[in-house]
Amino acid sequence: MSILTEKFKTKHDTAPFSQIKNEDYIPAFDAAIQKTKDEVDAIVNNPEAATFDNTIAAMSYSGQTLDRLSSIFFNLHSAETNDELEKIAQDVAPKLSALGNDITLNFDLFKRVKAVYDQKDQLSLTTEQTTLLEKSYKDFVRNGALLNDEQKEQLRAIDAELSLLKLKFGENVLAETNAYQLLVSEEKDLAGLPEGAIEAAQALAKANEKEGWLFTLDFPSYLPFVTYADNRELRREITLAAGRKAFQDNEYNNVQNVLKIVKLRFERAKLLGYATHADFVLAERMAQNPTKVTEFLNDLLGKAKPAAQHEFAELGAFAKKLDGIEQLEKWDGAYYAEKLKQERFNLDDEKLKPYFKLENVLHGAFEVAHRLFGINFKEVNDIETYHEEVQTFEVTKDNGELVAIFYADFFPRKGKRNGAWMTSFKPQYVQDGKQERPHVSIVCNFTRPTATKPSLLTFQEVTTLFHEFGHALHGMLADTIYPTLSGTSVYWDFVELPSQVMENWCYEKEALELFAKHYETGEVIPMELVEKIRESASFLEGMATMRQLSFGLLDMGWHGQDPSAIADLKAFEDEQFASTKLYPDVKENAMSTAFSHIFNGGYSSGYYSYKWAEVLDADTFDYFKQNGIFNADIAHKFQDNILSKGGTEHPMVLYKRFRGQEPSVEPLLKRAGLLK
Repeated sequence: MSILTEKFKTKHDTAPFSQIKNEDYIPAFDAAIQKTKDEVDAIVNNPEAATFDNTIAAMSYSGQTLDRLSSIFFNLHSAETNDELEKIAQDVAPKLSALGNDITLNFDLFKRVKAVYDQKDQLSLTTEQTTLLEKSYKDFVRNGALLNDEQKEQLRAIDAELSLLKLKFGENVLAETNAYQLLVSEEKDLAGLPEGAIEAAQALAKANEKEGWLFTLDFPSYLPFVTYADNRELRREITLAAGRKAFQDNEYNNVQNVLKIVKLRFERAKLLGYATHADFVLAERMAQNPTKVTEFLNDLLGKAKPAAQHEFAELGAFAKKLDGIEQLEKWDGAYYAEKLKQERFNLDDEKLKPYFKLENVLHGAFEVAHRLFGINFKEVNDIETYHEEVQTFEVTKDNGELVAIFYADFFPRKGKRNGAWMTSFKPQYVQDGKQERPHVSIVCNFTRPTATKPSLLTFQEVTTLFHEFGHALHGMLADTIYPTLSGTSVYWDFVELPSQVMENWCYEKEALELFAKHYETGEVIPMELVEKIRESASFLEGMATMRQLSFGLLDMGWHGQDPSAIADLKAFEDEQFASTKLYPDVKENAMSTAFSHIFNGGYSSGYYSYKWAEVLDADTFDYFKQNGIFNADIAHKFQDNILSKGGTEHPMVLYKRFRGQEPSVEPLLKRAGLLK
């Protein structure tokens, strides 16, 4: 037996990272896959008639050893990868895909599920059990249970190929990100850059044994450069480098991977009886179908576009007045937006950063959660981590009862993919009367502390932390019976509500006073700065909205039609961006080849859900605002009906129970300054 397939002998059953060796993974996966097969066989071969408990519940609890192993491995593959893990992932992905097919294409297992499903009206099931039964039946049908043997083999082949293509896509993006370095050797080329960014670049150069200042495509390095560097030519260089990730004539080119992925997804959907991949995906979403999504995106586009075009013209005129720029280009956007923002609001991220020391912001998020949901966070040093920088916390109720284990991993490093995300090492569930509490993690790429300064966050990083913390609360406050319905196991266009709603507290005086304190003096952020933060929240919101909508429309373009005839990725993108284009196109850049959300993450046909969730979050926070941002009754309703319920009921039912009505788009338009 491997350490990875046994019950962990650790505090709170946490992952024993220090005892795991890379060579343990493949034997552990092979053993855990076999164990899962044995558990499924036991369900199939049960001589008793199929019941909810011996079939549906038994399936929900099966495969736990494999699930924990997978969560450990794939979390490290995202946050702490290396060449060995990449190779292991290539080995393991097809095996997991094959197992998934073995289960969902097992006709004898499906017959037992169907037998229970056909008598569901006579079974007196709870709401959660009914949801689990319906989900189990649908999962089989949506994964080919009704196909003939030849079609099932086709499905297996498609799934195996897709699992490898998605992995390869992600590895290529990471390789391209890691391969690019902008070495600045002359101090004059640093003009405009904040002191912290210069110091970090110098430290990075030193770590790479280079003279000068090193900038990369990692966000904490890239973003300050394109936002503040006065040298337009260098801004152009790094922007073009970011835009051509995996779109270059080298071994990491993702063009064929994208074209293969969309075509295989379409084939798979057709095989299962759906018109397109988007039809397949959206059948299990709040939005229901591609028509509804496209109408939603285009309706918002109609409201945002006039504002976006006005803002773009204003930004262009400002750049011309300031520096004689005749044509605003992509590498000018962030730079002149920041300059205009400073002129209009006298609000510079560099003025704000001293008030947002990482530790203070994190404890601010903890305090907000305490006031809303009555939970406490205590940092502990006796839980193992996969990297020395990862922090661990015990989350408890006031009576000391354990709610969750919380991991936080904040800084960029080699082997860690860009961006920010929440994940879990163990879900919440109840089995044999025992409440199993979740182990939840947030992973970010924030500005590192330097020799002279702690980690000081930009305001965008502050909202990112609160966003991921909102996802974490969804996982930590879960209270369901079955692991497959717990926490963030909800419809994809509902999963962003808890995360996006948490960002709202970052703009409120009452919340900011808890944590926005100057790292040197302890002075609370001046209220005029708070007012400026609030006023500037909708600054260039038309352009920001149109950018989000362009990504959603590109996603629907790839997945909402038959992609078989698409041969030229760049030409196809240009068509999809026609209605949302502001900046001149750059022929050597493409979006899709590094669009990890839809080609490597879980957002295919789902990118619209960020905007969809904004409607929900604005409507939710409007409810708080009307009654107090720390209103205990509304917080309890939110916890009881949204955060704790996971996927146990249809999200619109849960939302209406919380809010008393369907969500309105008005609060979002008002917040974004798009209401005339």
